[in-house]
Amino acid sequence: MTDRICVAQIIGSHGVHGRLRVKSFTADPEAVFDYNPLTDEAGARNFTLRMTGMGKDHFLVEAVGVKGRDAADALKGVKLFVPRDRLPGLEDEDEFYHADLIGMETVTEGPEGDAAFGTIKAIHDFGAGDVLELVHVSGKTVFIPFSRTCVPLVNVKAGRVVVDPPVNLFTPARPDPEELAEMGGKLTLDDETAEEAPEGEASEGEETGESR
Repeated sequence: MTDRICVAQIIGSHGVHGRLRVKSFTADPEAVFDYNPLTDEAGARNFTLRMTGMGKDHFLVEAVGVKGRDAADALKGVKLFVPRDRLPGLEDEDEFYHADLIGMETVTEGPEGDAAFGTIKAIHDFGAGDVLELVHVSGKTVFIPFSRTCVPLVNVKAGRVVVDPPVNLFTPARPDPEELAEMGGKLTLDDETAEEAPEGEASEGEETGESR
């Protein structure tokens, strides 16, 4: 388990005076200000934050020592951390901090036992709920919803995470009608799945066995 937990992220600047837009990851979003000062991931820089307003899903804040738009812009993407021992203890064995999942191996369950699925690389919130980013055993990067349906079991103490990925996870997305029209109404051979020819006819390029 990591000794430091990510509790917020700077997602951009606001205005010309150096205010920041900060997204909180704490259960009670405003509780993030109780953990001042926060640090960057390396622990090299401290940030003391003061809330000055609210956006749709973030806070507008002033940070001590951050002056001007350029300085604020340079901090976009910086994740903010606190030592684990400053956070409330986890009383339920089903509770965990997202940071504890990074690097854990996941499995799928089946009649013949567990099968390795991939390694958790990150947890994201793109606005529609948490999403797990994993490095699949094939080497591909995949994303699955961090929901009870797709991740039915998380036991950090036992080091066990069970996933039930969507059935279409590895199915290439096909363009919708509008996208298809923009492409000239045609799919490439790589995108198009072979369609069965009408009975009695051969598809293009297929030999019928009859002389011409």
